[in-house]
Amino acid sequence: MNIRRTTAALTAALAAAAVLLTGCSSDGGEPMSFDSASAPAPAKGRGSEGSGIRLPTGPRASFTTESTLDDGTKIGVTTLHGKKSGFTGKVWVWAPKQYFDPKYSRSGFPVLIALPGGPGYPNNYWMGTDLKLESSIARWSKEGKSLPFIVVMPVLNPDDKFYYDGSDIPGQPKMGTWMTEDVPDFVKANFRTFTSRDGWGFMGSSSGGFVGLKSVLKHPEKFRAVIASGPDTVPDSPLWRGHEPQRLANDPGRLAERLIRRGGPEVDIAFQVGTAESGQPNLRAFMKKYGKGPVKTRLNVIPGGTHSARSYVPAMDDGPIQWISKKMKGPVPSG
Repeated sequence: MNIRRTTAALTAALAAAAVLLTGCSSDGGEPMSFDSASAPAPAKGRGSEGSGIRLPTGPRASFTTESTLDDGTKIGVTTLHGKKSGFTGKVWVWAPKQYFDPKYSRSGFPVLIALPGGPGYPNNYWMGTDLKLESSIARWSKEGKSLPFIVVMPVLNPDDKFYYDGSDIPGQPKMGTWMTEDVPDFVKANFRTFTSRDGWGFMGSSSGGFVGLKSVLKHPEKFRAVIASGPDTVPDSPLWRGHEPQRLANDPGRLAERLIRRGGPEVDIAFQVGTAESGQPNLRAFMKKYGKGPVKTRLNVIPGGTHSARSYVPAMDDGPIQWISKKMKGPVPSG
């Protein structure tokens, strides 16, 4: 495990503690629903003919309230039993106010899978309101800077002992399948989304940024874009030992090379890094080598920014959220 991930673990632990103590005071675990009275009933995952909209397929998950934002929207949490991975873990979800607006009741919404740094277990620190991810997206969408994303926050790892690199490491829980199949299937079952990959993206910091980066490059047919803040760019879990071919199959550089050779589809990678952290040369080298052809990249350098979620969220306003929002599909009002 490299030094940057060790530092990330400490940073994440501190952030998580702050979330648990201050930013994410529970609303008592009250049952909640993301259904809207104005929304159409599920129709086996199909929207209007040729619309590209996928209505919820069901079965519906049972959510409880984790916290409530100032605008009245709620962050809900449920336990997902992954049918394809066999892994069971928590998933937090936030839907923007527009999702419940009758004029968007027959529209799909874009999905942003948000991944934390550090262990990412048993909580995903983006579910805390103190980091202001959801409230920032709510504000940016009103200002026309961001699409009104549904934010989905699964646990990143199955325990707090190892990093699993968001991958199916032989003999370990299938965290790659969990992240790129079970979690999207869960979202499709419960929310109005898009059939196109242009409605699906990732964001993450540190190890979560690596998983988002790797997932988009490995599955460009499913996901369009990622905001990767302070990420590693190589799989370095100690659990890969003895499984070098499988490790290389999850290496972002190799995946980018394959995508370039194939000529697409296009993916959009928005990197972020602070000037007070050490990752900038690595990201610039990655962009120089692989940012070509269908692999579109940009870098947002944060003056004074540290390897911290508290640096990354405000900086997303300065380009990254606008950049990927222009690449992805947004909701369309009816009538």
